[in-house]
Amino acid sequence: MSSPRRVRHQPMSQINVVPYIDVMLVLLVIFMITAPMMNPGQIDLPSVGKSSAPAVSPVEVIIRKDTTLALRDHSQGGREYPISREELVTLLKQKQEEHPDQAVVISADKSVRYEEVITVMDLLQQQQIKKIGLFTKTR
Repeated sequence: MSSPRRVRHQPMSQINVVPYIDVMLVLLVIFMITAPMMNPGQIDLPSVGKSSAPAVSPVEVIIRKDTTLALRDHSQGGREYPISREELVTLLKQKQEEHPDQAVVISADKSVRYEEVITVMDLLQQQQIKKIGLFTKTR
């Protein structure tokens, strides 16, 4: 006589993800319907009677090919005049006392050594000038 074979039950090693997909699709539909109904937060800004003062035009320090310096003040007509390093320091200190937010822009000829531009920038930073930038030409 043969003995009946026993069927072994092995544990199932797969997860049934169909219920998770159903829940995800229901949540997606809910969010798609409710999202257009929400009003974005609006900020009601306070108003002032007088607008703030316009920004002061920058002072341009020009470094020429022969490494001489020139200064152009755009707030006073934009006339360019040659200046020494010592005069530059005293004049920029005076302008920073009058207008602490006034920017200083360095424009150098492209043939000027990078070291010369950094030297002028370092000189301005030593005088506690906060806003220093480099002037470039767009292509």
